[in-house]
Amino acid sequence: MRRRTLLAGGLAGMAARPRAWAQPAYPDRPIRVIVSFAAGGPTDIVMRKLAEKMAPLLGQPIVVENRTGASGTIGSAEAARARPDGYTLLVAVSSSHSIAANLMRQPGFHPVNDFAGVGVICVVPICIGVNPLVPAQTLAELVALVKREPGRYSFSTSGTGGVAHLAAELFMRQAGGLRMNHIPYRGAGPGLQDVMAGHVPIYIDSAGNAVDAHRSGRLRLLAQFVERRVSALADVPTALESGIPEMIAYTYNAILTPAHTPARPIAALHGAMRRVIADTDFREFLRTVAAEPLDSTPESTLTFVKSEYEKWQPIIRDAGLTIE
Repeated sequence: MRRRTLLAGGLAGMAARPRAWAQPAYPDRPIRVIVSFAAGGPTDIVMRKLAEKMAPLLGQPIVVENRTGASGTIGSAEAARARPDGYTLLVAVSSSHSIAANLMRQPGFHPVNDFAGVGVICVVPICIGVNPLVPAQTLAELVALVKREPGRYSFSTSGTGGVAHLAAELFMRQAGGLRMNHIPYRGAGPGLQDVMAGHVPIYIDSAGNAVDAHRSGRLRLLAQFVERRVSALADVPTALESGIPEMIAYTYNAILTPAHTPARPIAALHGAMRRVIADTDFREFLRTVAAEPLDSTPESTLTFVKSEYEKWQPIIRDAGLTIE
């Protein structure tokens, strides 16, 4: 009788306790990462290299999907709507999350509230350079030239409303109210070609496109718009060193996942990403595209994206730019 009572009591106790089901391992299937720009572009190249090295660490393939259009907002909106389970990632960049999200009345996503951070891969500085025939060896000399003849000098960028255009607006303001003419191109490459050919005197755009031209003497880089010189351009001073206050402008690549993604997948993704970024070969690869790796945590990643989003708001407002 006592045995039956004890057994009944034990079974009742087991029934009263919640069942502890084993959670499935993460990841247990392929992960997709959305790149909001064309295959073969800088963002795509960096992400594919990162995915190649992260996949063995996670034990699952990482499939890169290009969802292009509308300055990166189409792919970003798709990622924001995805299931928050750690199997859909997004490469956030300044064009989509800092610029287009401010320019557009309805970008289809909120750059901060709709996402959780995983990690920042790298930053690539915006830089300023000139055709070698321009009589300016330093940024200070170029500023003096432009001030002597306001409106005479023109600069190329990769398009109206892009981060390079807004960096140029910030530069003109921080350098004391310079007046230069903006000539937008469909990409940094065509603009760089026209600067090297002498059709446009000044280049303001990504350093990644300009490294080879600078090293070969076809372009003279005068400054890079970051706090500290990137290793790929150790011979080029920053605008801060050159006397232009608060002149910081760069593109970035950050890995985000939909908001409310559980902590366990985020921790696994961040751990693998951190190991790759610490890898000497991967860091050397970043150097070839003038990218500088950035130390980050999931929490600091979203803080970083938020600060960049807020930073460009007054610049966009002062420039009077909007996109419907």
